[in-house]
Amino acid sequence: MEINERAITPLSHKIQLSPGIASSRDYAYCRSVMHKASQRYSFASKFLPWWKRRHVEALYAFLRVGDDRVDVSYSGFSSPEAAIDDWETLYHSAFERGDSAHPVMRAFLDTAIRFGIQKSVMAAYFRAMRDDLWITRFATLDDLLRYIEGSAIPVGRAMTHILGVRSPFTLEDALPFADRLSIGMQLSNFLRDIDEDYKLGRIYLPLEDLDRFSVAENDIARRKVTPHFVELMEFEIDRTVNFYAGAIPGVRMLASGRWGVMSGLLIYRAILDDIRRANYDIFQRKADISTFDKIRLVGISFWRVASNPSK
Repeated sequence: MEINERAITPLSHKIQLSPGIASSRDYAYCRSVMHKASQRYSFASKFLPWWKRRHVEALYAFLRVGDDRVDVSYSGFSSPEAAIDDWETLYHSAFERGDSAHPVMRAFLDTAIRFGIQKSVMAAYFRAMRDDLWITRFATLDDLLRYIEGSAIPVGRAMTHILGVRSPFTLEDALPFADRLSIGMQLSNFLRDIDEDYKLGRIYLPLEDLDRFSVAENDIARRKVTPHFVELMEFEIDRTVNFYAGAIPGVRMLASGRWGVMSGLLIYRAILDDIRRANYDIFQRKADISTFDKIRLVGISFWRVASNPSK
C-alpha cells in the first residue's frame, strides 16, 4: 500500500545553541516516565545503543506528558485544551529561549539540539492532540493517516534523527521507511485497543472499512466477535503487516540502533499474531506478548540485522 509521502523539512537551518541544557536528573525523570507508561517500549529500548537510550527516553517522555493531558488528567488547567496549549507554549518557549523550567522539556530540547531535530518536526503532534479532543471517528483511511501524521510519524522521524543514517543513505532516504514503521505501530495499537478506545468514545478504524464488512458500531458496543468482525480484523491486520513489510528496508539505513528498531518492529507486529491466536477476541483480554516471546523476537532481530538487515 502506498502512502502519501510528505515534504521533508530541510536541515539547513538548525538551532544555533549548544547542548548540555539538561541534567542527568532530567533524563532520569524521563526514564521513569517511559518505564511507568510502556513496558513494551521500555523493553525494546534496552537494545538501543546506551549512549542514545536517554535521548529516546526524552522523546518518549515529551510525547507521553502531552498525551496524558488529553487522556489522563489536565489537573491544574481549566480544560484539556488549556493543558495542551500550555505544553505547546512551553515547547515553543524552550526552543526560543534555549531552556525550560520543565525537566522533560529540558531533556527533549537538549536532545533536539544534539541531533538537529527542528521545532517544526513536532508541529503535527500538537494538532493530533487537539484532534483527539473532538474527532472520534475517521471516515476513510486517508483521514486516519492524516491523524497518524501527528500522533505517530513525528516519533519515527525524531528517532531517525537520534539514531542517524549511515552512508551512502541520507535522512531523506530513510524517513519514508520510518513513516511506514510509525504507521504500523500505531495501527497495531489501534487494533489492540478497540475495546478500550470505544469506552472513551473513539473508533480508530476507518468507517468505510466497517461498512465494507457490515460491522456496525453496535457490534463493537456489544463486544461480540461476529464473522463480519473477524473479516474486518483480518483485513486491518493484513494492511498493518504491509506497513511493517514496507518499513523493514529502512532498518539497514540506520547508523545505530538497528537491533533495537528491528526488535521493536517485530514485537509490535507480534501484537497482531496474538490477536489472531485469540480468534480476534480483543474484548476479553488485551493482546500482549509474553516475556519469552519478546526474548525470542529480540534474538531473531539480532540475527536478521547481523546477517541481512534488508530482509
